[in-house]
Amino acid sequence: MSSIRKKWFDCTSRQLTKSGIILTMAASLLQVSFVPRAFADTATVTAQPNPGSDVKQYFNDPTTEPSLSQTQLVQLLRQKIKYVFVIFNENHSFDNEYGTFPGVNGLYSDGQSPRSAANTPGFTQTYTDANGATVTVQPFLIGPAQNATVVDSVDHSHTGLTTKLNVVNNVPQMDKFAFDEYTRFASKGGAANIAQGTQYARLVMSHIDCNTIPFFWQWASRFTIFDNIFATENTPSTPNAVAMLAGQSGETQWVKNGPGGQTYNVGLNSGTTQGPPLVNDPQPFWGSQFDPTTQDRQPAGSQESYANSNIASNLTFASLPLTFLGSSIKTVLASNKNPSFDLPDIQLDIPSIQQSNTNPVNWRWYQEGYDLEPTDTNGIASHYAYVSHHNGAQYFGYISDTPQVSNTSLRGLNDFFTAIANNKLPSGGVFYIRGGYTNQQGLLPPITNPSTPADEIKAIDAAKIGDDDHPGYTDRQISEAMAARAINAIASNPTIWSQSAIIITYDESDGFYDHVPPRILSYGPDGLPLARGIRIPLILISPYARTHAVSHVEGDHNAIIQTINYVFGLPALSSLPDEAQALAAGNSPQFNKFGPSGFQQQYLGPRDTNSSITDSLLSGFDPQRLQGTSPLLPASLAQIPDNVVNSLPHYGGNGCQAIGITPEDQQLGIPNNIPPGFNPLPSTYPAANQ
Repeated sequence: MSSIRKKWFDCTSRQLTKSGIILTMAASLLQVSFVPRAFADTATVTAQPNPGSDVKQYFNDPTTEPSLSQTQLVQLLRQKIKYVFVIFNENHSFDNEYGTFPGVNGLYSDGQSPRSAANTPGFTQTYTDANGATVTVQPFLIGPAQNATVVDSVDHSHTGLTTKLNVVNNVPQMDKFAFDEYTRFASKGGAANIAQGTQYARLVMSHIDCNTIPFFWQWASRFTIFDNIFATENTPSTPNAVAMLAGQSGETQWVKNGPGGQTYNVGLNSGTTQGPPLVNDPQPFWGSQFDPTTQDRQPAGSQESYANSNIASNLTFASLPLTFLGSSIKTVLASNKNPSFDLPDIQLDIPSIQQSNTNPVNWRWYQEGYDLEPTDTNGIASHYAYVSHHNGAQYFGYISDTPQVSNTSLRGLNDFFTAIANNKLPSGGVFYIRGGYTNQQGLLPPITNPSTPADEIKAIDAAKIGDDDHPGYTDRQISEAMAARAINAIASNPTIWSQSAIIITYDESDGFYDHVPPRILSYGPDGLPLARGIRIPLILISPYARTHAVSHVEGDHNAIIQTINYVFGLPALSSLPDEAQALAAGNSPQFNKFGPSGFQQQYLGPRDTNSSITDSLLSGFDPQRLQGTSPLLPASLAQIPDNVVNSLPHYGGNGCQAIGITPEDQQLGIPNNIPPGFNPLPSTYPAANQ
């Protein structure tokens, strides 16, 4: 037995009990010797091990790269990068997708050295079952034999995520994931609920590798992966979709106007809107039953829930689309339909942005189902594929209620591909790309386990054809195929590729297990931790990116905003007068009372200014490529042949072999203990629950 393998086994010796496999070391001791990377002094960028032949000729060792100042990097970026694309996916934690990716802070290693289970927060999760027995669950790998491209969505409610974090003395213990999943079902009583809870307690601890998402792993290997980026908010999708644009979900609006929404009575509909700040998944006010708009009305997703209690307040705080207006801001916002309703919290920001005299920045939010798509019939937009609560831009009145903005910048997914194909994409700017409830290629999920029952296949085909990577309704390979289509389109245009930075990232974790405790930066009016949430994946692709590298800088969606600010010379949102005033006012007894004793609310708003707790993505760019002393990464490194993209399962289910990566658990000889009778689809196919 190798010394590395022996070290792991020595630290994780097991004994079999009636309730399962239990570590002899108590779970409560797991945090003692672990220092999370988020709070540790580490190298900013490290190399991934064993560069393959595809990247070897382009590889530059980060330890020997020239050291450039932030100012120098920003100046070079502004010269080189004109297009920023954000492929904005849904609901996976970092460990869930990249926990065994070589060189990252993952499940079994900190990226440089193996790490024992005992020193990995939450690696061993326990709960008491309905019979009073202690049940233990640890991370395990699922792959082709489990049809791992399709799984069900776990608990990612604000309260559920808080339970999973298990914050003690302001430090998340990361050890209640299985407990939360089991309890939310088993507490209802009955054999079916108990069986469902058992399966979800297992599912939440599962993870995948390159056999399931080979495209994503290949991009991570060929370019730069970030392993210390968190969801901005400890919430489900909507607040983090908003935070992608604003660096917050309404904290400054809360400070200025108090929590909670407004009450509306419109026809037979009456209700009170949610937020600020947003902590759930309410629908945008714009397009809802409370929206008074008659012309240029925003769409409503036809599969979405528009209950009277499930509508968000109109959002009125600053975001990138506001600073994107630059020197044209007063002219554009003069066409806003209701300034007293849409603009009250940016009255100081508007003249400040105007006076900054920055050039306006083109932007688009391309989301599947927003308008007419190829999957629609009879030339009528059905919005069937549209997940309206994922469209962060639609929540802002100064976007949705200003036709000059919304008619230009809010588009459907096919509009992106059409613009690229016809060379009609604006000349530079920021472009967000989101999938939805279906896919435009008519792809069905690959069934990689030949023993899958016919009725289960039917259930999968009916439930999992989306392409934004949300476990609830998508297939992982259909989702990476959509990302590949977008990247292929960008990379096939030499002019655009040569000036581009592509960011693949996620809104939040879906509640899947991750071992790195997020830094708790704020508490909401409900007294629960608000920022940050669980760690999420982020990959930077660019001809100027480092290749085969891992960046360990700490951040959240504000890191993306900060990078965009640098590239386009925009003022930080946190520096705008209204936001700065609210940030200062939030650190007061009135708001500090929502946190634990002595806590200071320093971050009730955007944090897109470089600091010890929020960095940009600059570290992912290669100084030598920016300076012209190393060759640019060719478009071919990002491209995946169309026949591979559209052939499922990708690489016949042998993705790791096809892309030449050996996952960390295989290198260390870690045994994979899949719980007997595991069902990755406890809601979609409950017949298999045990």
